[in-house]
Amino acid sequence: MSSVYDLIVIGSGPAGQRAAIYGAKLGKKVALIEMREVVGGACINTGTIPSKTMREAVLHLSGYNYKSIYGMNYRVKERITMADLAFRVQHVIKTEVDVTEAQLSRNNIEMLVGTASFEDANHVRVTNSRGSTIYETKNVLIATGTKPAASAKVPINGTSIINSDLVLDLPSLPKTMIVVGGGVIGVEYTCMFSALGVRVTLIERRPRLLEFADQEIVEALSYHLRDSRVTMRLNEEVESVEEMPDGTVVANLESKKKLQGDALLYAVGRQGNVDELNLEKVGVKADSRGRIPVDKDFRTTVPNIFAGGDVIGFPSLASVSMEQGRIAAARAFGDETVLSNPSFYPYGIYTIPEISFIGKTEEQLTEEDVPYEVGVAYYREIARGQIRGDTTGRLKIIFHRMTHTILGVHIIGEGASELLHIGQAVMALGGKLDYFVETVFNYPTLAECYKVAAFNGLNRVSKFD
Repeated sequence: MSSVYDLIVIGSGPAGQRAAIYGAKLGKKVALIEMREVVGGACINTGTIPSKTMREAVLHLSGYNYKSIYGMNYRVKERITMADLAFRVQHVIKTEVDVTEAQLSRNNIEMLVGTASFEDANHVRVTNSRGSTIYETKNVLIATGTKPAASAKVPINGTSIINSDLVLDLPSLPKTMIVVGGGVIGVEYTCMFSALGVRVTLIERRPRLLEFADQEIVEALSYHLRDSRVTMRLNEEVESVEEMPDGTVVANLESKKKLQGDALLYAVGRQGNVDELNLEKVGVKADSRGRIPVDKDFRTTVPNIFAGGDVIGFPSLASVSMEQGRIAAARAFGDETVLSNPSFYPYGIYTIPEISFIGKTEEQLTEEDVPYEVGVAYYREIARGQIRGDTTGRLKIIFHRMTHTILGVHIIGEGASELLHIGQAVMALGGKLDYFVETVFNYPTLAECYKVAAFNGLNRVSKFD
C-alpha cells in the first residue's frame, strides 16, 4: 500500500480531469484511476469528441452547407465511406488524448490503470492484468461516466445492430437505417446519416423530439429532418428487433408495424458505470439507471465521497461535467469560493442544423405565468447567412415585457453553439434587450442576429405600449 492520497478520482473524463487538476493546483496529492489504457473517458474515446468530429467530416465531405449555393448534387467526395469518417475521428481522438495526458503529467497527477472498487470509504482497490493494489485516500470523486443502455429487445451484434459506441464499426455506409430513440444522441446521428444520403427512420416513444428544448426550435428541426427524407415515427415503441437472413434488420413495433433497414442504431438512454465500484461496501446507492444522488456540493451520502459528471444524471453535458468536477474537488478541501450558476449553463445539440440555447423556454415561462415577448432574426435576413449558404437558421430572444430582462436565447442554425455565448454573457451580467439594440456588431457576422432580434422584439412590445 502506498502513502495516503488527498484525493483519488475514479474516471478520466471531463469531470475527473478537472477535479484531479484542481486538487493538484491546491497542492494536494492526487491519483486518477482509469479503466482504459488511454485517458479521456467516453467523452474523448467513444462519445462527444468522436460524434462531433464525425459530424464535421460529414458536413465537409457531403458539401451539405453549400448545396443551397452550388446545387443539390454538390459534394466534396462522391463516394463517402465509413473509413473516411473514421480517419478524421481517430486523428482528433489521438490529439485530444495527448493533450489530456500532458495536462495530467504537468500537474503531477499519478495515473493508475485498472478497474476501481471500494474496500471502504478511505480505501480503493485497483485491479488490472498485473494484479490488484489497495490505495488509501482521504477523499474520493466518482466520475465513471455512462455507457449506452442495453435492452433485451435489441440484440446488439456490432455490425448491423449497434449502439452509439459502435457507429464507426459499421462495415459500410448503409442505404437505409433505423434509429431507435429521439433523444440527443439518436437525433444527432439521424442528422448525420441523412446528410450522407441514408434513408433514416427515427422511432421515438414520446410525442415529440427533445422534449427539454423550446418547441418552436424543435419544430424547425423536425421540418428539416422531414425535408431530408427522414421518416419520424413518434408515439411508437419497439417490441422486438431481429436480424434477417439477408443481413437486413427488422424492427417490430408495439403498434404492429414492421420497419426494415440495412442497419439499426439503438440510442435509448445511457446507464451509469457503477457495476464494478462495489458501492454497497461504502453505503452509496445508485438508482436503477446507475445514477448516483448528490447534494449541491456533489457530495454523496458518505461525507468524503463525491460524484460528478454523467454518472449523476442530467444534464450530462461535458461542459457541465467539467464544472461539477472542479466544484466537487474544491468542496472536498473546504474551498467554498468556487461558485457556479446552473441557470446560465448553455446547451448545445449537434444536430444538422445545430441547436443551442440558454435560459427558459416559452413553454416554461407560460407555465410560470411570466409576461414575456420574443424577438426573432432569420439567418436568411443576415448577410453572413447568405454568404455561408445557411438560409434556414434563426435566433430567438425571449425577454420580460416590462423590464426587458433576457429570459432565454434559442438558436437553430450552423454555429449556434458558438453564437449562443454572446447571449450567455449578456444574461450572466444582467444585461437587458436594449444592450443588443445599442451595440455595434462586426459586419457581416451572424452576431448581427442579436440586434435584428432585439429590434423585432421591441417592435412587438411597442405596439401595445
